[in-house]
Amino acid sequence: MSELWSKEDELAILDMIDKWAEQELRPIAQEHDHNDIYPADLVEQMKELGLFGATIGQDWGGMGLPASIYAKIVIKVASVWMAPGGIFNSHLIQASAIERCGTEEQKARFLPRMAIGELRGGIALTEPNAGTDLQAIRTTAVRDGDDYIINGSKTWITNSINGNSLAVLVKTDLNAVPAHKGTSMFIVETKDADGNFLPGITVSKLTKLGYRAIDTAEVTFENVRVPAANLIGGEEGKGFVQAVGGLELGRINVAARGAGIARGATELAARYAQERQTFGKPICQHQAIQLKLGEMATKVEAARLLIEQAAAKYDAHERCDMEAGMAKYFASEAGVFCANEAMRIFGGYSYSVEYDIERFYRDAMLMCIGEGTNEMQRIIIAKQLIERNPV
Repeated sequence: MSELWSKEDELAILDMIDKWAEQELRPIAQEHDHNDIYPADLVEQMKELGLFGATIGQDWGGMGLPASIYAKIVIKVASVWMAPGGIFNSHLIQASAIERCGTEEQKARFLPRMAIGELRGGIALTEPNAGTDLQAIRTTAVRDGDDYIINGSKTWITNSINGNSLAVLVKTDLNAVPAHKGTSMFIVETKDADGNFLPGITVSKLTKLGYRAIDTAEVTFENVRVPAANLIGGEEGKGFVQAVGGLELGRINVAARGAGIARGATELAARYAQERQTFGKPICQHQAIQLKLGEMATKVEAARLLIEQAAAKYDAHERCDMEAGMAKYFASEAGVFCANEAMRIFGGYSYSVEYDIERFYRDAMLMCIGEGTNEMQRIIIAKQLIERNPV
């Protein structure tokens, strides 16, 4: 727990988020998800709640929440409707890159605007040919006087349509060995004061199975001029390190979303199992259903504890790539498991769009893929296991 935040503060914040999620998110989740409607009104509410500045330091106008509190916020939001959390989560990943790696001038110029949601963004790493393998990106930035000229495409970029800023990973040296030393990261303000995209920036919305109602797009840069002053840290060749440096917090975040999905699906299933009757009694009294609910509830709690462990190490500034990897791997798989089991408990009704459980089922798998696949998490865990236990 950060010394800036007492237990009473934490409870007050979580109570506020709990009421907001139940009163504002739950009533509109189904309509917005089914029709893929961007929740613009919620964005304004997020500004008022301070969510866009949740983890940004108080020196820059943010709340400066520790990961332990922030993860609990994300779990609650995702337990009701996972997608809106991406609006502030992706934004805060960009803010974290600036706060960790930016120059003092960059922090002063961007972070106060980001903390109040005036500048809302995300992080543009993935390309059509490069996801986990970030060294393989092809987007380039070439120095031209006081500017850099960016060319290339990014895909699966959150907040790229309704936001107005991105942290963009590029190649500034195509011949660097190893390749990651040729990468750099820029803060790109994508829109002008009137909300129009800058010349050379084109966005194309992607249609998704789940995680709807939040803008995800392919972003193309064609001779886009960016001031050299927007090179994060002011030095070329640091982009890869800047990108992966925030992965621990990012994975705690994704773990929290997975745990939220697991929790939400379990709560829906437990309620339905008490309402639905077969053979003269509620199905929660049938052993087959009890076995499912018992396994689901246990995974929810185990995921929560793994997240708490990773967040505690992160807040203590201890190395936590193994713990964050474990939390991300287990919690996201728990989300898939609980959503799948809940579908079975709901039976035929699970296939009706009138029930929320089908949305949890569609949203769950993304958490196993995003922020590093779970296959990669297991490799990281294994390598850390060997490194920490040498023979």
